[in-house]
Amino acid sequence: MDHDNPAEALTAVRERRPSLLELLQVATGSGLVAYTVWALLLQPGFRRVPLKLQVPYIGASARQVEHVLSLLRGRPGKMVDLGSGDGRIVLAAHQCGLRPAVGYELNPWLVGLARLHAWRAGCSGSVCYHRKDLWKVSLRDCHNVSVFLAPSVLPLLEDKLQKELPAGARVVSGRFPLPTWQPVAVVGEGVDRVWAYDVHGAGPAVSSCGVPIKAIPESSSTSLPRTLV
Repeated sequence: MDHDNPAEALTAVRERRPSLLELLQVATGSGLVAYTVWALLLQPGFRRVPLKLQVPYIGASARQVEHVLSLLRGRPGKMVDLGSGDGRIVLAAHQCGLRPAVGYELNPWLVGLARLHAWRAGCSGSVCYHRKDLWKVSLRDCHNVSVFLAPSVLPLLEDKLQKELPAGARVVSGRFPLPTWQPVAVVGEGVDRVWAYDVHGAGPAVSSCGVPIKAIPESSSTSLPRTLV
């Protein structure tokens, strides 16, 4: 067939089926791209963290951020997000009046992205993002804590929270509940569900048997400024 005609050449390419070798080359190339993204963006934050304490980054959805803020809005004291990722929860907390708002994230790329978002929102001098291992952060002056972590590390997190948080502090856990603490409020459904826990004295508040957990209707969630794309 004469392929001097561009239209005929394009038709021939479209109708031609790729060979097995070509498919393997495409798959290999895609895998290399995925590995490169992981190595540059995610791996740097894991290199100095024991395997059992590593938590993959999955950004919170807008609905999850709204639910977190609905359980923290109006509370006094320092707010921290442990494993703050791209900083969206910290930025939204600051914009809703939770101040100071601080994020702790070990991955330098995500810390840089969080600071970029804060700068775009005009809050670069007001919110703080620190590149620091969350397991080495002191929580003794923190009264509002948000966490979106993997269930495998939550038992260890419970121990840290119970030892360090002051009386009156509130912890909000997204996606997964703390394994042994009893929540005082639950908001949302499915992957957007978040749980709130209050700390009294030397440990978390525990609901007595038979006392229902307060459930806040999803429609009552706080509306947040849309600052992140």
